[in-house]
Amino acid sequence: MRRAAPEGKSSNRRRRVSSPGAESRDLTSPRTREAFRRALASWFKENKRELPWRATPDPYAILVSEVMLQQTQVATVVPYYNRWLRRFPTVEALAAASQNDVLHAWQGLGYYSRARNLHRCAQEVVARHGGRVPIEAADLRTLPGIGRYTANAVALFAYQLPLPLVEANTARVIARLWNMRAAIDSAAGLRKLWHIAASLVPKTGGGDFQNAMMDLGALVCVAGAPRCEVCPVRKFCKARLPASLPIKRRRAPQVVMSEEHELVTRPGAVLLAPCRERWRGMWKLPSAQSLSRAPLYVATFPFTHHRIALEVSRGRARTPRSGERWFSLKEIPAIPIPSPHRRALTALLFGAKESQDAGADIFHCATIDFETAVVPISTS
Repeated sequence: MRRAAPEGKSSNRRRRVSSPGAESRDLTSPRTREAFRRALASWFKENKRELPWRATPDPYAILVSEVMLQQTQVATVVPYYNRWLRRFPTVEALAAASQNDVLHAWQGLGYYSRARNLHRCAQEVVARHGGRVPIEAADLRTLPGIGRYTANAVALFAYQLPLPLVEANTARVIARLWNMRAAIDSAAGLRKLWHIAASLVPKTGGGDFQNAMMDLGALVCVAGAPRCEVCPVRKFCKARLPASLPIKRRRAPQVVMSEEHELVTRPGAVLLAPCRERWRGMWKLPSAQSLSRAPLYVATFPFTHHRIALEVSRGRARTPRSGERWFSLKEIPAIPIPSPHRRALTALLFGAKESQDAGADIFHCATIDFETAVVPISTS
């Protein structure tokens, strides 16, 4: 029998009660976690992405894919991955390659330290592990440039070890499932993500589970406007405003910097300078000695927290400075040149239209009609 409210008190005061289905969203429960995995697996069976590295058990090929996928989108990686394995089909082939060949094969993917580290990884695997990529994540993390995610991914996908993974897609899915209020790029947020990820991964079939989590984030639980209406695990989600998650720390304003370079040629050849820091081991256009000439080419490209405005003016023929050297035009396709500089060379030497890959935004390009693909030297 319902008691009447005391006089002067509202009888329709809200009470704290569990909403319908609240129990089904409790992913701390083993039974609920298992139901979540089944729902996700059923969706994945019908909707999974067909990606080349998912079709191989080769630990080396999986390592290559995971390094390439660091900070690079899947669609960009696929053709590079296929070309890479044709060029360096085994860890021994990569270990024996020159750095010049490795950087040339990586050209266009950006973050070139990944290529140098992958090359060193191959050399260490051959020298220290007899050509066999280590099984344990702890051993994988001793290799150059291999962190927690990459080590876990290789051990999971190549050797079926039940390990958690946290990357952009899975972090977004977990943050929404748990309605996480901590910034996912904070120390506390990252600890929570890894803890939750470890609680979700099954003891068997971890590879399919983690691929399903990544595909869910890539296809349904997308950034900005999640497709909640078709989400196979919607009933497990605690997010009240999914589009507002995940929370991230405020980023520092992007710094715009400018770099001035020059195009110096002689008949059939172009002068290039060695890269010292950002693109170590590659070749670029020489730094400009004078800013008095109007640029022939202007473009911008992203680099970590910066945007670089690249300006290229015509330089006078001269004797190479320290480290600089002449390359014939026939050599240009085979040497490693950072994409922004290669695009400038292609546009200026050969008059080719710019492609806006790798985030380039072309503002101006004064291409010249070169009958012999050589810039005429100004005598003024």
